Amino acid sequence: KEKRSSGLFHALAHARPKRQIGSKTFMGFSSACAFPLLANLCEKIKHVLRNKLPFEDFDGDKFSTFPTLRGYHWRGRDCNDKNTTVYPGRRPDNWDAKSDSNCNGIWGVDPKDGIPYEEKFCKGADSKGVVLLGDSAGAHFHIPPEWMTVTQMSAKSFANLPMAFSDELDWPQFSEITGFLNSTIGGWTDSLYLRLRKRNRCNHRDLQNISQNVYFPVNIAPYLSFSLARNQLLDNPAIVIYATIGNDVCNGERDTLAHMTTPKEMLSNVVQALRYLDAHLPNGSHVILTGLVDGRFLWDNLHDRYHPLGQLNKDVTYSQLYSFLDCLQVSPCSGWLTPNETLRNLTSERALQLSNVLKEIASSEKFANFDIFYMDFPLRQTAEEWRKMGGEPWQLIEPVDGFHPSQIAAALGTGITWQKALQEWPQVLGKENPFNDQIEAIFKDQGGY
Repeated sequence: KEKRSSGLFHALAHARPKRQIGSKTFMGFSSACAFPLLANLCEKIKHVLRNKLPFEDFDGDKFSTFPTLRGYHWRGRDCNDKNTTVYPGRRPDNWDAKSDSNCNGIWGVDPKDGIPYEEKFCKGADSKGVVLLGDSAGAHFHIPPEWMTVTQMSAKSFANLPMAFSDELDWPQFSEITGFLNSTIGGWTDSLYLRLRKRNRCNHRDLQNISQNVYFPVNIAPYLSFSLARNQLLDNPAIVIYATIGNDVCNGERDTLAHMTTPKEMLSNVVQALRYLDAHLPNGSHVILTGLVDGRFLWDNLHDRYHPLGQLNKDVTYSQLYSFLDCLQVSPCSGWLTPNETLRNLTSERALQLSNVLKEIASSEKFANFDIFYMDFPLRQTAEEWRKMGGEPWQLIEPVDGFHPSQIAAALGTGITWQKALQEWPQVLGKENPFNDQIEAIFKDQGGY
């Protein structure tokens, strides 16, 4: 069965060994679904979770006007949910002279010369969207520490609980690749999408975050056919970030090494996904493969610190938390979140082997509709950058689960990724649109988000 990486939150709610969390049992889901009146609703929710599709999508174009339940927190907001030919990322229909067919907020005709604004400002602008294929780090998994810290608990601290649950305890709207809203969970928001939009305002709303909370080896290919929204003939090219930075080595199994993805499996999984992308992405797209993280950073910087649960009485360290989760076999990564240094090193060794597979794919494989690049996960550079700003390494890790990158780490990582692309692969980012100021003057926030 699929097991959701809600980590500590799940362990506290279901403190029993070998508890499986699948789509039928997640957050008590099966109990509610036992009622006949809710059966159809439950089936639809399971479909959403399984295929990473918006719950509310009346025209079936995989974009929504609703924020959560895989809505526009995850993908650019639809501007007409009654028309399947109107959605973010498509090439404009008749230069959007009469209506906004690609939801970038640019449409109509300039009365001075009769030229459609989309043609005037976006023709030849090298417009492109960003698509993330990732795991729980890409989905930006986060449990607010105030939910766990006695001194901070109040009705106000739980005000965002419904939104958080309907987004699967993820916050993609603040994430490193597709974030677009100002962060309300600490730190600040910076993202590849925001930088692409600033570089070319014709890119407004062209984003997709196709990430999932799992802690088993990730094979993205099987769900791409359901989840990816890109028409090879009608849409703009895309920058696809392939970033499963930990799940191929992370699991809660007793014999964790035996359950890690092997280099051979990694090669098969990734090439299968790339072949699907080549058959469905518009020509001129780009794919960036991101290496796995070196998770020894987690234990090294957290094990002797107090977890939010133990801050009041100074009685629960992350080392104790990791042991508790491991005992219940719900650890998000028993290979790294362990006092066993040898096991931590072996886990990092496998992660490096898998990263090398990605690096080899990027250097040797060729595809018709996109070029392909590799970059290491920028953890070391992120930590160095944060130290220069006066920060501490532990602040780059989510405080509740002690595993995922924090909001600060996500924002800093964006800048590092952007600079690498700007210096080494400028063609990926496209050129700066000289009409950005005019677009802003006429269309303001382009309909917001």
